[in-house]
Amino acid sequence: MEYLIIAVALIIISLIVIKYTNKSFNVEVNKLINYLGGRDNIIDAEANLSRLKVTLKDLEKVDKDGIQKLGAKGIVEIDNQLKIIFGKDARVLKKYIKDMRI
Repeated sequence: MEYLIIAVALIIISLIVIKYTNKSFNVEVNKLINYLGGRDNIIDAEANLSRLKVTLKDLEKVDKDGIQKLGAKGIVEIDNQLKIIFGKDARVLKKYIKDMRI
């Protein structure tokens, strides 16, 4: 009986942690989209290992300092693209950006 109570408690704690983490991540993705100039400014997003490559309409709308504060380890600007080094989160960020643009 004790093991059952412990197992249920651990499951409840795990679900709470997962729910909190997802909300926090969504807030960060929303900030990233705003720092990139908003949904309408994003043409496309791709991920390659640790880099998030975002094609934009207008680079003047980008807040690079804000992106850096979100944890970007580097930003490279080429034509109308930003290559942002985010580490292991790059692919997940790409998915969220594409989902939020729809």
